[in-house]
Amino acid sequence: MSAPTQRPPKVSEREARQVAEAARQQDWHKPSFAKELFLGRFRLDLIHPHPLPADEDVRRGEAFLAKLREFCATRVDGARIEREARIPDETVTGLKELGALGMKIDPKYGGLGLTQLYYNRALALVGSVSPALGALLSAHQSIGVPQPLKLFGTQEQKDAFLPRLARDALSAFLLTEPDVGSDPARLATTAVPEGDEYVLDGVKLWTTNGVVADLLVVMARVPASEGHKGGITAFVVEADAPGITVEHRNAFMGLRGLENGVTRFHRVRVPATNRIGPEGAGLKIALTTLNTGRLSLPAACAGAGKWCLKIAREWAAEREQWGKPVARHEAVGTKISFLAATAFALEAVVDLASQMADEDRNDIRIEAALAKLYGSEMAWLMADELVQIRGGRGYETADSLAARGERAVPAEQLLRDLRINRIFEGSTEIMHLLIAREAVDAHLAVAGDIIDPDKAFADKAKAGARAGGFYARWLPKLVAGQGQLPGVYGEFGELATHLRFVERTSRKLARSTFYAMSRWQGKMELKQAFLGRIVDIGAELFAMSAVCVRAELLRTTTDHGREAHQLADAFCRQSRLRVDELFGRLWANTDDLDRKVVDGVLAGSYTWLEEGILDPSGDGPWIADTTPGPSTEENVHRKIP
Repeated sequence: MSAPTQRPPKVSEREARQVAEAARQQDWHKPSFAKELFLGRFRLDLIHPHPLPADEDVRRGEAFLAKLREFCATRVDGARIEREARIPDETVTGLKELGALGMKIDPKYGGLGLTQLYYNRALALVGSVSPALGALLSAHQSIGVPQPLKLFGTQEQKDAFLPRLARDALSAFLLTEPDVGSDPARLATTAVPEGDEYVLDGVKLWTTNGVVADLLVVMARVPASEGHKGGITAFVVEADAPGITVEHRNAFMGLRGLENGVTRFHRVRVPATNRIGPEGAGLKIALTTLNTGRLSLPAACAGAGKWCLKIAREWAAEREQWGKPVARHEAVGTKISFLAATAFALEAVVDLASQMADEDRNDIRIEAALAKLYGSEMAWLMADELVQIRGGRGYETADSLAARGERAVPAEQLLRDLRINRIFEGSTEIMHLLIAREAVDAHLAVAGDIIDPDKAFADKAKAGARAGGFYARWLPKLVAGQGQLPGVYGEFGELATHLRFVERTSRKLARSTFYAMSRWQGKMELKQAFLGRIVDIGAELFAMSAVCVRAELLRTTTDHGREAHQLADAFCRQSRLRVDELFGRLWANTDDLDRKVVDGVLAGSYTWLEEGILDPSGDGPWIADTTPGPSTEENVHRKIP
């Protein structure tokens, strides 16, 4: 049987949503702090006292971080990676020798067995020297072959692949296609069963690590047939298998050392034993892998935030204008305060979510998504503020600064490198929708049938009865709570007022969500701007909670308690202003007018506005042809010794 030669399948919006919904983890077997937060229930007991790693985990983690720090300081040349747009082979080889490829792999397979907390700290450290190098390690372990095998692989697969992955085999994750981004229902790469094998045909785009990988996780569509359920399915594929061609190494605005490419599969034979999980489980495997895999990205953002603060502190104290250091001018000082408070917050969010992942007592799918969303957005703002503080020197490249005798500070590079994080592993817009779907899950569970046009009247009636009971119990609890009682959370000292704010605002957020669902019902899913603001409010409340809990931990365990409380207070006051603005924009906004303008833009009503310019874009289609077939390009895949 030959693979079909066709474009991505045409699917309706409803069909696409059904595919995404089927891939969701449906049940909640463990408590979730963030889920409760969106429901108006501030479960401080789920995060306070702040969870801590075991002594042995600390010993192992700190020992590795010491070795990694020495390696990064002496054997990693971030400027060279940026200049040559390539990670030197000897750098990757050195990381292999350190065991860095197996940071999260169990020691019984040759890995280091680090916790999520120390794995993320390692990524923050590496990323501070070279974001491209941090991305290589993250793509290998957070979403590459090790994580899905750990969660869903057979014992035979773990025995066969994990020792290689811990030692020297780099891995990559291949889901995106030239015409398929966040809508996996249109996935076109096929895996056709032939005996004890599957035959893969298709093209994958933006394959991070794909240019240098030894093993690949590939998502492909298995056609339904006799004996085969079919559906999107995950496979482990040897990168040098016949029929695989890396046709192009992509170049980007930032992360210039990123080994990211276009990979074509032409009749690539994969043993059925390399299938991860059952047929049709590929998207569920991908989403579950990302539940904790997403934490690596905000870890890198937290590291970047620390660097922004360091450079801003040193520069703003040195640079003088109008008789005093620029840091003493309020216009700059407010930016530095934002950098310090937000750096503290990003680390608090990542460490809390990471330790919760290690303890495995809570379901952290929303927390991890919030960490990714918040970290990527705030780190980008921090880098932008750093460039502004540095002025013209912030816009100038590090090489140019060094060439004229000044310190080579790569602020503009950081801005470029961080920009992708708002797109990687789920864009901000997609994260808004993903988190919003989880946040309203309790409502849909009891009342979803009421607004489902495909449900019969009898089903709607039953749902109405369920919803009536649920809301009769739930709504009264949103009226009053501990946040209205002076003295509650008093053990947090001056931070107690912020925790009371979080509790009150959590209930207000839940009331707003309920009102919106009552108002728009089935059209709620179309109100993406509104849902985005709801999620952003939740992200701020989660960050405030993490900050207060971390500050209290530091007060009781370190000598930095007073300073930590001061930073937490500053962050919470800044965050509260953002929350107030977001609430104001829930109901007073230009969303309806924006939709009318969009209709006009798409209809060509404003093309006159585009007159007076020339378009420097080149010729060619918006989306490259991905018709299956043999490659006509040179294979640019390279194996790192």
